[in-house]
Amino acid sequence: MRAIFVTVRMKPEYRDQILKGALEDGRGAREDEPGCLRFDVIQDDSDPNTIYFYEVYRDDAALAAHRASPHYPAWGNLPADWFVGQKAVAIRGTMIAPAEAEYK
Repeated sequence: MRAIFVTVRMKPEYRDQILKGALEDGRGAREDEPGCLRFDVIQDDSDPNTIYFYEVYRDDAALAAHRASPHYPAWGNLPADWFVGQKAVAIRGTMIAPAEAEYK
């Protein structure tokens, strides 16, 4: 399984639009992608303009399918200048535990 933890820092004036895109992408991933095992959008408690994504995919093919999905552009096509620094900083890894059978 592939896990991704993403940090997103947004400019306050674009927060609503960014959250809309992030939530649409997350909902589509959870509802329409059998290879997406988890897609959480998390609000930072100390900074209202920072959110995190925690995503888990069955394998690299499932992650590629996510990026090719019809709902991905809701997030993927957001303008880079709406963000502070990089659009998103991602940490990628391979799940050690729990096993896929235990995950959902």
